[in-house]
Amino acid sequence: MLPVFDPIALGLYFVGYIFMFVVAATVAPKVASSVSGRFTLYGAMALTAVLIVLTTAFIIYLFATVAAPGLGAYGWGFFLGLIFFVVLMNLITYFASPFMINASYGARPDPRLQQVVDEVAARLGAPFKLKAVVVDGPPNAFAYGNFLAGRYVAVTSGMLSLTDRRELEAVVGHEIGHHLHRDNALMLLFGVLPSIVYYLGVTAVHLGLSSSNNRGGSPALLAVGVAAVLVSFLIQLLVLAFSRLREYYADTAGAKAAGKESMQFALAKIHKFYFSAPEARVAVQESKFRALFIYALVNAVANPFVTVTRSDVEAIKRAGYSPFEEVFATHPPIPKRLRFLDELQL
Repeated sequence: MLPVFDPIALGLYFVGYIFMFVVAATVAPKVASSVSGRFTLYGAMALTAVLIVLTTAFIIYLFATVAAPGLGAYGWGFFLGLIFFVVLMNLITYFASPFMINASYGARPDPRLQQVVDEVAARLGAPFKLKAVVVDGPPNAFAYGNFLAGRYVAVTSGMLSLTDRRELEAVVGHEIGHHLHRDNALMLLFGVLPSIVYYLGVTAVHLGLSSSNNRGGSPALLAVGVAAVLVSFLIQLLVLAFSRLREYYADTAGAKAAGKESMQFALAKIHKFYFSAPEARVAVQESKFRALFIYALVNAVANPFVTVTRSDVEAIKRAGYSPFEEVFATHPPIPKRLRFLDELQL
């Protein structure tokens, strides 16, 4: 989303980033708390998706209305080429990522894990074949792949050691849920929209400045451009909110596969492991694939218990977390995920 050699784009990017931080620190937590509990999970996902699409469509319409007369054939060609490049890079990443992940993590087939994945997939009615792989690392799991490379469920060696059979089934169910819900493709689609709106804004600002130099100024173009840049960062916050909702949605698949309690215990075990192992937290925070993990938000406040009991799970449910950090996260805080599972009707 960041063009390296354009000082105007760089300046707009940092202005937008500061704007996003201000919104995340002030407005977003209040909005989230005011709408919390007013919608079902499906209603919240639908509303967020509609907001993302309509906001993007409005900015594109505004840009076309204001900028079209002065854009010219060359300008439209440059802009469309830029958008094509952004979409193409995302598609290349989407199709290449399974091979990158396999190489980065040394993913290897495991017959015992494959048996678990096959059983849970049948339980959830998955209509496609899934490849089960084990990777080295602290407790985590993730789903990745596509129709060309195959669909993978990866579980770390640490997760296999940490969980019992039912908890492992819940974790696998969560990952299969991502495949069933087409989350990789869906997040690719929504993830590219903030970039498109951002580049619309940068293009409008350039046109406005050019008009200013040549024909006495174009405040409308400048206003549309700056607004589009700022809105692109708001759309990014909405995309992150949508990602968190998809994690809840995947948790429902884990609960269906092995029961709500197994899903809760698995999440609680992972959560407490990371709070007792700071080096493992750093590994998750620095991973470029952390958005895929079953557990990625590691800054919510909780105590590092040695073992997991029902009372420990209840304590984590009551633990605090930072609403500011949550706004920038792809995953909900574990206390909220545990409370969500309590209320889930299967």
